[in-house]
Amino acid sequence: MKIGNFQSQVCVCTASTNLTCAKCCAEMGLKVRDDIQCKLICIDIDGTLLNDAKEVLPEVKKAVKRQYEKGRKIALVSGRMPCAVTQVGKQLEIDCIKVCNAGTFIIVDGLCVKEEVMSTHIMRQLYTDIARKYHVPLWIFQGYKWYVTRTDSFAEKESDIIKYQPDVVNLHELAENWNKAGIKPNKFLIAAREKKIDEMQTELEQWENRAFNVAKSSANYLEIFPNNVDKGKAVASLCAILNISTENVVAIGDHELDIPMIETAGIGIAMGNAIQALKEKADFVTLTNNEAGVAHALNDYCAF
Repeated sequence: MKIGNFQSQVCVCTASTNLTCAKCCAEMGLKVRDDIQCKLICIDIDGTLLNDAKEVLPEVKKAVKRQYEKGRKIALVSGRMPCAVTQVGKQLEIDCIKVCNAGTFIIVDGLCVKEEVMSTHIMRQLYTDIARKYHVPLWIFQGYKWYVTRTDSFAEKESDIIKYQPDVVNLHELAENWNKAGIKPNKFLIAAREKKIDEMQTELEQWENRAFNVAKSSANYLEIFPNNVDKGKAVASLCAILNISTENVVAIGDHELDIPMIETAGIGIAMGNAIQALKEKADFVTLTNNEAGVAHALNDYCAF
C-alpha cells in the first residue's frame, strides 16, 4: 500500500515540489506512514548510495550506520557483481546483505542463499542476434565471476571503478564448457551509448517467448536477467528468508531496474536524480545522490 502522490505540494525545507520531510508533511496536514515498523532498508548503489564520483558521502555513511545500529538490516541491492557490492559495503563499515547481479544472487552472512540462472542457449542467442549485430561486447555474470566477449571503453571504465578485471572469452567455447559442467549464467549486460541501448532494448522486448527481462540500470547499461527475477522479487525473496514482511521494508533507488523494488517495499523512495517513471511510483522523492539524498531520506522522511 503506497502513501500516495503529493507532488503538487511544496516542501518548505528544500523548496522541492516533492514531499521530502516529515516536518513539512505535518505542517501541510498530510499523513505520513508512521505505522511502518522498519526492519529492512534496501538501497541501490550507483546513482543512489554513491554520488557521481562513485563515493559514499560522509553524511550518507553516518545515516546508514545509524539505522544499522538501531537494529535495522541493510541490504545493498544492485546490478553489480558480488565483489563490487562488497567493496561498497566495506566503505559503510557495517555488515550488509548483498543482493547482486540484478537480484539473481543473494548473499547473507557471506553465503549465497538464493540464485537464479538462465540457459546458455539464451547466452548464444544474445551474442549472435544482438551483440554482434550492434557491434557491442556481451558481458556475462556467473556467481562471483565476470566475463566479456571483448573489451571496450565501457568495460575498461567499469573495471577501473570496481577494481576487477573480467575474463575475455570465446562465447561459444564458454557455453560448451559450461554445458559440460552444468554451469549457467545469472545475468547479462550490454553497455553502449544511450541511443543504441534504447534500440537494443526495444528489439529485445519484441522477442517472442523470451525467457528473460530487460531493464536499464543507467542510461548506458542494459541489464538482461531471468524473467522470474527483478529487484522487487529479489527483495520479496530476501524478506521470506529473513521472515520479514515487505511492508516492513524501506527501499531507495534511481533507475528503471529499481522500479519493482520501489513498488514492493512498504515505503519506496526515489532519488532526486531518479528517472521520472520511478518518481511516479515512489511514495517520496528525496534529494539527489550528489546531495546526500539517502541520508536525507533516512534521517527526515518519516518516523519509521
